[in-house]
Parts: sequence; structure tokens; C-alpha cells
Amino acid sequence: MAVTPTATTTEEVVVQRTDHENGFNFSVMDRARFQCYHLKAVIITGMGFFTDAYDLFCISLVTKLLGRIYYHIPSSAKPGSLPPNVAAAVNGVALCGTLAGQLFFGWLGDKLGRKRVYGVTLILMVVSSIGSALSFGSSPTAVMITLCFFRFWLGFGIGGDYPLSATIMAEYSSTTTRGAFIAAVFAMQGFGILSGGGVAILISRIFRSLFPAPPYSVDPLGSTPAQADYVWRIILALGALPAILTYYWRMTLPETPRYTALVAKDEKKACQDMAKVLQVDIPNENENDNDRDTSIVVVEERNDKSFGLFSSKFLKRHGLHLLGTAAAWFFVDVAYYSQNLFQKDIFSAIGWLPAAKTMSALDELFKIGRAQFLIALCGTVPGYWFTVALIDRIGRFKIQVVGFFFMTVFMFALALPYHHWSAAGNHVGFVVMYGLTFFFANFGPNATTFIVPAEIFPARFRSTCHGISAAAGKAGAIVGAFGFLYAAQNQDKTKTDAGYPAGIGMKNSLIVLGVINLFGLLFTFLVPESKGKSLEEMSRENEADDDVDPPTRV
Repeated sequence: MAVTPTATTTEEVVVQRTDHENGFNFSVMDRARFQCYHLKAVIITGMGFFTDAYDLFCISLVTKLLGRIYYHIPSSAKPGSLPPNVAAAVNGVALCGTLAGQLFFGWLGDKLGRKRVYGVTLILMVVSSIGSALSFGSSPTAVMITLCFFRFWLGFGIGGDYPLSATIMAEYSSTTTRGAFIAAVFAMQGFGILSGGGVAILISRIFRSLFPAPPYSVDPLGSTPAQADYVWRIILALGALPAILTYYWRMTLPETPRYTALVAKDEKKACQDMAKVLQVDIPNENENDNDRDTSIVVVEERNDKSFGLFSSKFLKRHGLHLLGTAAAWFFVDVAYYSQNLFQKDIFSAIGWLPAAKTMSALDELFKIGRAQFLIALCGTVPGYWFTVALIDRIGRFKIQVVGFFFMTVFMFALALPYHHWSAAGNHVGFVVMYGLTFFFANFGPNATTFIVPAEIFPARFRSTCHGISAAAGKAGAIVGAFGFLYAAQNQDKTKTDAGYPAGIGMKNSLIVLGVINLFGLLFTFLVPESKGKSLEEMSRENEADDDVDPPTRV
């Protein structure tokens, strides 16, 4: 038996009993109009993703600076650079932590509740951001080990934000706005990347004016002032600020009514949480009926809800869906993180950034920050918000297919005539095309792979399955971070960065990324369309048998 709401007002929810359904009915939430509480939830969860993106991608801004400071070779004609193993560790260790955090906190979010573990992730991010900035030691090795230690735990906290934020926003939202709300949370990543570039520009300009230095070719040692060691630390430490500012509001979020009712089996608390979310009074029609609140939901134990994760019934209902969400996320992150973490190398390879020896350390940081800022401003941020505006109109499936398709097209358009783009006078065209790949990543699979896993799995597995899908994505990011670092090296051993073996070259690396995008497009066809459908309809939460066909795209 369930109870179906018949009307909603700003003051009261009027409900009536029905006897023809079995399970829970969340149609009040599914039909709810936009309210201030939705906006508050988007901002609170979104600021976590702002912090995530800033912390993950700001490391790409300072790796050149770290090489100049800690690995300077006096007799070298080139500025110091991080050795291959150190560069791989510094760039990739946070991604390893993120993968572990997605799996652990995704599982914990289903076991203990979304809210109970939500604040822990933020505390980890704050402590680890500050710890990264305070990396100590008397030798370069000690500093790098300390930095990697804290960045692993930073990634661990960031990883927990993925399944928890997506699940919380999905379970709060209505069917007509759910995609936009989840996309808006994820879109804060764009502002995080943008802010990383802006902070690098600002801090480097301040220190350049206070401590001017000549180019490396003029004075190798003097081109990196001693105060440059403060610069990278300040940039990393500022990642803790937005997390600190939103901690209180994050802890005031109520548990999602869907978790309370469907997983925790506490219908009275579910009614209270629902009333708080919708900002209405929910009358209790049957307070004396064994103290059960039946105004919205009535708990019914059903045998079909006993199957576990990866059981035969789960695999029959959701196995292909999980494969589709995980594989698509894996492939998009190989390409996306390769492009993001190594923008500076790509821009240097085509000549958009001057040769490192013609700049001081702070000049180089300034120009790398400016390049990231411009790409984020013109390609990354608009792509995210196009998704927010259109996802509930044209659907997740179409956006993901179109995104993967154009990422493939533009990557091949960059790679095949690569020598044309790297010639003098053609750099602007390359940057425009490169920016378009970011636009269609974010108005495409980089956003939709985050959204869909929060919509199509049962409530008791929702956070776990999202964590598994996200962890597959981070596995792709690790492949991209480590693989691209070596693969993009020049095929001529004499032209590689210090300590690196010859690679397949930038052109061939871009071709590989294009092929990877094509694989992501193919796996998209395993994922159902969830536009306009309730979470219970997509997850088949209330089905008593397996005779009903799984959800299909419309």
C-alpha cells in the first residue's frame, strides 16, 4: 500500500491512500517546482566540485615551476624539469586517491547515508590542501614525497564528492529539472578550472612585480627567484578556502527522503526530510496506527528487493547499464585529463607558449595560467552550461553521442594536419579547434557520464554504482595522465624532455585520443535515456518480478 499526493501548496501537502500500488511513492518530489532549497543544494554541492576541479588541475599549472625550483641543473641549456617518475607521481597521485575515494565513499554512502559521510570528504580536502602547500623537507625528494602524500588524501576526499553530490542532487530533484540540477553541480568544475588559471595569473603577476627576474637564457640561476617557492604553495593552499566556506551549510543539508525511506526504512524521518526539502507541512493522517506516519509512504518489505550488488538479478537488470556508464566515463576521462593536465605541453609543442629558456620562472607560470584561463573561459565553461540549459530538453543520450562524435572529429582535425597547425601563423586556429574539443567534452560525455549513474540504479546501490562508474573514469584519467606524459614525447630522442625516452609524438598521441573518443561513443549505446522519468521508474525500484523489459531510450 502506498499513499499518493493529490495536490501541493506552499503550506500543505494533501494526500490520500491508495491500495493499488506496492512500495513508496515520491510523486510529490517528482512534480515539485523549483524552490529556493533546490538552489541552495546546487550551490552547496557545487562548491565541492569547484574545489575538486581547482585542486585537481592547479597542479598542472605549477609542475614547470616545481621543476625549475627543485631540479635545476647549472650546466643545462634548458630550465630544470621534474624527472619522469616524479612528474608522473605528482600529476597522477591525486587521481589514484580520487579513484579509491570514489569506491570507498560510494559504498559508505549507501551503508551509512549520504549526509553522514558528506562532511568527512570536505574535511579531508581542507586538511590535505593545506598539507600540500606546507610540503616540507630539506631535499627535493622529501618535498615531492610529502606533496604526493597529501595530494593522495586530497584526491581521496575529492573522490567521495562525486557519488555523494550526484546522488544527493538526484534524490532531491524533480523529474523535469533533475538533469539540469545535477549538471549545474558538475558545471562548477568549469569555474574551478577557470579560477585556477586566474589565481596563477594573479599570484605570478604580484610576485613578478615584487621580485623581477631575467629570462633563463640570460641568468639561469637568477631566473627563478627564491620567493618563487612561496608561489606554488599559495596556489595549492587557496584550494582549501571554498571548502572551508561551505562546510557549515553542507552539514545542514537533511538526508535525502529516498535514502531514509527506501534504504534506512524510516518512513517518519522520510516525511520530515521531505517536508524540509519541499518547505511544506505534511500532515500525519494516522499517528495512532502503531506510530506509523502514512501521509507519504508506507514501508512494504518485498522479496525482490533482497538481491545484492552483482547478483544475477542485478546483472540482468543493470549489468549492461553499469558497463555502459563505467566504460563511457573511462574513455572520456582518458582524453579529457590528457588534454587538461598537459595543456602546457601541447601549447609549447605548437609554439603558442614561448620556449622556456626565453622566460623567467614566474613569466612561464603567468603564460601557462593565461592559456588555461582562456581555454576554460571560451570552451570549458560554456560547454558545461549548454548542458545545464538543454539536458532536460534533448536528453542525456543525444548530448553524449553528439559530444563524443565532435570530440572525435575535432581531435582528428587537429592530429591529421598537425604539421600545418604547428607552423608559424596557424596557432590561433589550433587553439580554437582545441577549445572546441573542450566545449563538446563538457556539452557532452564529461557531464552526462556524471549525471546518468545517479539516475538509473536502485537507491540502495545508487551511490555505490555511481562510485564504480566514477572510479572507472579516474582509471581512464590515470591512463591519460601517465600515458600521455610519455607518449607525447618527440620521436627524436634528442628532442625529448630530460630523462624521457622517445615517444610516439604529439600528432600520433592526438590520433590515439581520437580513437579513444570513438570507443566512448560506441559504449554510449548501452546506457538508457532517463529524461523525464522518475528514479524509481529508471531503477525498477518497485517491480516485483523480472518480466518487465528494462528501460529503453525514447
